[in-house]
Amino acid sequence: MHPMLNIAIRAARSAGNIIVRSLQHVEHLEITTKGRNDFVSDVDRLAEQEIINTIKKAYPEHAVLAEESGQNGESDTVWVIDPLDGTTNFLHGFPHYCVSIAVVFKGKVEHSVIYDPLRDELFTATRGSGAKLNDRRLRVTKRKELKEGLLATGFPFKYPEHLTPYLATFNAIFPQVADIRRGGSAALDLAYVAAGRVDGYWEIGLQKWDLAAGMLLIEEAGGITSDFVGGNNHYESGNIVAGNIAIQQQMLDSISPHLTDELKR
Repeated sequence: MHPMLNIAIRAARSAGNIIVRSLQHVEHLEITTKGRNDFVSDVDRLAEQEIINTIKKAYPEHAVLAEESGQNGESDTVWVIDPLDGTTNFLHGFPHYCVSIAVVFKGKVEHSVIYDPLRDELFTATRGSGAKLNDRRLRVTKRKELKEGLLATGFPFKYPEHLTPYLATFNAIFPQVADIRRGGSAALDLAYVAAGRVDGYWEIGLQKWDLAAGMLLIEEAGGITSDFVGGNNHYESGNIVAGNIAIQQQMLDSISPHLTDELKR
């Protein structure tokens, strides 16, 4: 195991312990609003600081991009962190959230960890070495047809201006598939694509800390990720379509007629 992946795992597990311990007193947490439908709690901040402390002990020269504290430092190596992806789920007791950590070198994700502390499920990947769930190798599904597929998605709840085109994409895809799930944690949903639990995923307006770790997991599990027009701008735009090669292409074909010019960038 690469030393950076080892540190990422240690940091993710430590943050997960903070999250699980906090379950006993969620109602007493201090919660603030960062923006429309965007909440942060004491747990987010404590978990993020624990991750950063763990990283900085091992790699003090590396930069950090974290959801709550922003960019810290300048380096070719950047640790991209979401300490609690699915905060709204956590605050409501809905058991679908995770810790997400990625190591990005010169703009390319090299290592990733997504940790579900409730299920003790650790999703890991290193570029060129495959993806794993705990000690089991991951592969995306082999389904070839959307009609057999179970997809996942996320609503653009922070971006109401994109709701109409999003609903158009949903209406285009829904009649073609077995069903669609909306879990509320983009990072964990992407991990589920890598694990073959869902066949594909699409969402509008994600942040780098939502995407980075899950992108590498899917690619190392044999899948593909892209922006809404099949390009590689999804890490910058936040608009992602992911799945196995066949399903992802069919999703793109279904989505493309309903995109605004902004969503094609």
